[in-house]
Formats: sequence, C-alpha cells, structure tokens
Amino acid sequence: MIGNLAQSLLVIEDSDEDFEAFCRIIQRQAVINPIFRCTDGDEALDFLYHTGLYEDIQAAPRPSIILLDLNLPGTDGREVIKQIKQDHSLRTIPVIVLTTSSNPKDIEICYRYCVNSYILKPIDINQLVQTIQSFITYWLDIVILPDAESK
Repeated sequence: MIGNLAQSLLVIEDSDEDFEAFCRIIQRQAVINPIFRCTDGDEALDFLYHTGLYEDIQAAPRPSIILLDLNLPGTDGREVIKQIKQDHSLRTIPVIVLTTSSNPKDIEICYRYCVNSYILKPIDINQLVQTIQSFITYWLDIVILPDAESK
C-alpha cells in the first residue's frame, strides 16, 4: 500500500476519461489516500473555501496535495493557482499541474504563481501510466508533507 489515510488528494480535472484513467492507476498502485474530485475551477474554490455545496468541512477536508488540470471550464487552472498561492491559509498545499499544455507561457505563469511541479499529460496510455506512477511514488510515498490539521 502507498500513501497515508490522513493525507487527501484533490484532483481538479474536467475530463471524465482522464479522471477514470487516473483512478484505475491509483487503484492498481494500492493508494490509500482519500481522493476528492472537482470538475472546474469554481467548484475547486468552493471545495477549498468550504462554500456552496462544500460547506461541510468533513465532506471537503483540506487537501494535502492538489493535482490540477489547467484548461478548465469557468475559472481556469491558472486563476485557481493564483488564488491558492495568494491565500495565506492555502499556499502551503503543494499544487501539481498535470496538463496537455506545453505552452511556455503557461509553464512560466504556473511557476511564477509558485506551483510545485508542472507535468505534461501524455496522450499515450502507457506513458500516462508511467507518469501517474511517478507522481504517486514521489508525492504520496517519498515526500513528507506538512500536517494538514495544523493549518
């Protein structure tokens, strides 16, 4: 088993197909971390700020890690990153961008807003599996994250 039950992962991904592939890989790796999903930037901000459908903190706990697609409907990933990293109570949450955009401007903007990693989402399924496995190994098994409860 990989991960930590006390550390949840928020996946902000609008593609059902990409999210289902991610979940299949996570299950094969026996990841035990709770996983929450938002399908657009507005929903993600509601989740993080406990507004709208996410007023119940038990149903929307502070994530330990955020895996974010950039190209989202409504408030896009760039704006979500900007808001997270400018908020004193949220900015210590690692934000990992997983996107198909290799646009140098996107990469620069994301790092300017202090993302922790920028990963290109491969189109090839075998490469996608390898990329997600590397994410799991690094972020859920190797890295030591701050205690989410102490924030």
